Amino acid sequence: MSDLAEFHKKTAITARFDDWPENQTLLYVALGLANEAGEVAGAIKKAVRDDGGEITEQRRQEVTDEIGDVLWYAARLAELVGITLDDAVAANITKVRRRLANGTLSGSGGDR
Repeated sequence: MSDLAEFHKKTAITARFDDWPENQTLLYVALGLANEAGEVAGAIKKAVRDDGGEITEQRRQEVTDEIGDVLWYAARLAELVGITLDDAVAANITKVRRRLANGTLSGSGGDR
């Protein structure tokens, strides 16, 4: 079992919405993921604003904690849509390699 698979499995222990309707759970988890990603960005913003762009040890710990939260919500969202984190990572690697081979790493739009 990969580290991601083990983490994914452990996130179920702390999920507290098993008895919610599926549509509420999906919305809650998606919004939680967006919120936590914003908190990562906020920590970096504070490093730029308050620390001259330096990642201090305190800031590093803050980013570490928030990335962990992003991964928790990503694992729960993956579960809700019927995939694993390993599935998502594999799909991402395939997509990025295809874009590299096609010379389309830069640019915008999902279908490059």
